[in-house]
Amino acid sequence: MNAARDTRRPAEPAKTQRSEARRMGAWREHHAWSLSISLRRLAARPLSTLLTVAVMGVALALPLAFYLLLGNVERMGDALGRNQSISAFMKPGQNGAMAETAASALRGRPEVAEVVVRTPKDGLDELAEVQGFSGSLQSLDVNPLPYVLSVQPRSGLSAEDAGRLVEAMKATPGVDMVQDTGAWRQRLDALLGVGTRAVSLLATLLGIAALLVVGNTIRVDIQSRSAEIGVLLLVGASRPFVRRPYLYAGLWLGFLAGVLAVVLAVTLELAMAGPVGRLAAAYDGSVSFGGLPAWLLLSVPFAAALLGWLGARLVSARQIRRAAAV
Repeated sequence: MNAARDTRRPAEPAKTQRSEARRMGAWREHHAWSLSISLRRLAARPLSTLLTVAVMGVALALPLAFYLLLGNVERMGDALGRNQSISAFMKPGQNGAMAETAASALRGRPEVAEVVVRTPKDGLDELAEVQGFSGSLQSLDVNPLPYVLSVQPRSGLSAEDAGRLVEAMKATPGVDMVQDTGAWRQRLDALLGVGTRAVSLLATLLGIAALLVVGNTIRVDIQSRSAEIGVLLLVGASRPFVRRPYLYAGLWLGFLAGVLAVVLAVTLELAMAGPVGRLAAAYDGSVSFGGLPAWLLLSVPFAAALLGWLGARLVSARQIRRAAAV
């Protein structure tokens, strides 16, 4: 008896492993079936699916368009406003050696990328090139212009660091006046901050709208199949089993809408390529424009698929619970 009992014991773990393997196989097969049947159901009603994907795609493309606009405004600001040179006018009577001494002191600061000393003759030559000034300048006996230090701030300098640099330039010995576009930089930073917050809020609101669109589509689908769902629940099907095809339907809707949003965003970039190129040429190439980053375009379909799955899960759980109660 003991020997017989001992020979039966090792068979129990093997039987349990086979049972677990069968359950896992059935689970994988149902997931594969749910993935395919959900896509076939969407294809069976093309107009409804197309409208849902189009609404979600446009809703998701709007934040991408605003993000593209905001990024290019920031690039334009970097080229035209945030890194413009700051001019320091030396006091009358300062000579070239004194101007070089002040320039050397400013070059040692971490906020400064470059300092160029402009002599009074350089300033006079620039004025001579301006129409209407050449005749007047010829009558001058003495050059009244001072030495000027043209300071180029470091790239990406914040408004606070630029303000400290201006104060340091004003305190430099021999400097009479500092001409700065600090107000423009502060306004630009404030504008970009508002734009960034607005894009974030818009993306959140439109994401919620896309979630509601998916949820309403799945709700209508479940209601149209309420009798079928009731039969499945009566024969012992679990709620996750019944809900799974609808979750995959939300996944498909979100993914297709994300792909459409990327296509619309890239189309917008291509449509703006001509005017952007002419604008950049007008600024001699100093203004650079760029498109949406590749990582963002690749992540949008998967983020939209997750959003569609979440909307389907929230609605399907409630609808199937109501069907089970009937």
